[in-house]
Amino acid sequence: MRDEMVRREELRGDCGNCFGLCCVALPFARSADFAFDKPAGRPCSHLADDHRCGIHDRLRQKGFTGCTVYDCFGAGQKVSQLTFGGRDWRGAPGEHARRMAEVFPVVRQLHELLWYLTEALTLPAARPVHPELRRALDRTEELTRLAPDELAALDVPAHRQDVNVLLLKTSELTRAGVRGRRKDRRGADLMGARLKGADLRGANLRGACLIAADLTGADLRGADLIGADLRDTDLTDADLTGAFFLTQPQVNAARGSAGTRLPESVTRPVHWTAGL
Repeated sequence: MRDEMVRREELRGDCGNCFGLCCVALPFARSADFAFDKPAGRPCSHLADDHRCGIHDRLRQKGFTGCTVYDCFGAGQKVSQLTFGGRDWRGAPGEHARRMAEVFPVVRQLHELLWYLTEALTLPAARPVHPELRRALDRTEELTRLAPDELAALDVPAHRQDVNVLLLKTSELTRAGVRGRRKDRRGADLMGARLKGADLRGANLRGACLIAADLTGADLRGADLIGADLRDTDLTDADLTGAFFLTQPQVNAARGSAGTRLPESVTRPVHWTAGL
């Protein structure tokens, strides 16, 4: 368990050891989440020379809610310090900067898989597949350490598919231990759904669209939330104790309150109680 706790900390973004890669490599379009358009590979105009965001403490007020939701799962510091050996894209423009922008999204996907695999290894009910999960975790970690050219050419969807087989087994084993009827809402369109106080214990909500759904006071204990779209989902006073495969970006995208009960793997967003 201790190893998993240490790994989780390594899978959290450390902007102090990153070259602002999410502010450079990723594109965004003018919308409710971003105040203007930015193509992939171009530094955001708010990115300072020290790789810090010039409006970090005012992102939501300035129209950049999307930035407050994003998390790289620690991929930024790995690409900056390990993959490219601490060589800044600012001091090495051209091919180096382009390759760094290509590699970052690849490593970010791999680190997200590491997050799920690490969590799966903490679930007692998944013990029958723990050996396979550990092998998959070790293999995924090996892939994150490939050279830039190898990472850029990596078939991430194929690897993700292999890992997903194990995550599905993990989900089935874990949810089987939840009492009562376990609802299957995998991939369901629940946008704007009125689910206030709903009993969703042990539910399969993998990939479900819950945008702007009302889950006030809902019971989501032991639910599988991998890939569920929780943008603007109201989780006020909801109970997500024991919910698994829930990530920080999902929580950041939702709305909640001091009464919302969360798994230990994620932290309560500041904006939930700050009125932002």
